[in-house]
Amino acid sequence: MTQVTDHRGGVWSISVPLPGNPLGHTLVHLLETDRGPVLIDTGWDDPASWSALTAGITACGFAVADIHGVLLTHHHPDHHGLSGAVREASGAWIAMHEADADIVRRTREARPAAWRAQLLAKLAAAGAPEEHLAPLRSARGGELPGRRAAVPDRHLAPGELLELPGRRLRAVWTPGHTPGHVCLHLEEAHPGRAPGARGDGPGAGFGRLFSGDHLLPGISPHIGVYESPGEAPTDPLGDYLASLERVARLAPAEVLPAHQHPFTDAAGRARALLAHHEARLGGLVRLLAEPLTLWQLTVAMEWNRPWERIPYASRNIAVAEAEAHLRRLTVLGRAAAVPGSDPVTYRAV
Repeated sequence: MTQVTDHRGGVWSISVPLPGNPLGHTLVHLLETDRGPVLIDTGWDDPASWSALTAGITACGFAVADIHGVLLTHHHPDHHGLSGAVREASGAWIAMHEADADIVRRTREARPAAWRAQLLAKLAAAGAPEEHLAPLRSARGGELPGRRAAVPDRHLAPGELLELPGRRLRAVWTPGHTPGHVCLHLEEAHPGRAPGARGDGPGAGFGRLFSGDHLLPGISPHIGVYESPGEAPTDPLGDYLASLERVARLAPAEVLPAHQHPFTDAAGRARALLAHHEARLGGLVRLLAEPLTLWQLTVAMEWNRPWERIPYASRNIAVAEAEAHLRRLTVLGRAAAVPGSDPVTYRAV
């Protein structure tokens, strides 16, 4: 049975299954407007997920054909996966930050063989052992994740007050988890006057925040790297930490995330995540007392399970997260590459 929650004030959440993922589900939010309902994220592209989403929309008192638009916090398939199906069923527009829309377009255009070659080169440069590289060398055919994702037809601009008749919803750019991650701030008094609510008019310190994956009550989102080969290196963890500071200053009365459950005290949760990453960076500095390749650093880091129990694909994701942290340390001048090392090793400064 589909789980639907009425958050009052024309805001609903629909629990959409996330197959094969310990998170269990994505919370898709439905926002009523004078032009019809708008979805915030859509869930994974899977028949069971589609059934849950459509049943949830019905339980909210609407039909899929009524959906006016889709607002996407970011491009990941557990958020963007069903956007195309919603558009086909309703004619709804799809909006996303331009940076993530670019990733959607690049992914749709990518050839599997070229993608594997790029990943192989990246892992080899990181110092990955041959037993990890061998499956990529021998792989043939296959389809890349995200190749079927719908291309958005609108972009969400940072700070934009969206044209949703009868509602005040503002896009808050929060890069880090992805380059174009966006939270959406409902600048309206909380109907339940949740703890922490202040004031009645628009501005900081009130309203509700649809936080996507940026701010979750019990876990820290993955921070990886996204630039294409040849592009200048970015600092995604630095972007994420700055985005946490921005949301802490916003201090909404309640946060409606895309996973787990709603919560209050956004500023307190943001401070906890800032402290978590500072502690993690400090731990990496200690590991880098001796020179390590990116792969060696990844293996030595603390994860949510022992390294030998991490699946193959998840190890590649772990390398990207380790690289994001290592880049932050180099930007801060706390680590540097060892000159002449091949593969490149890094050590604390």
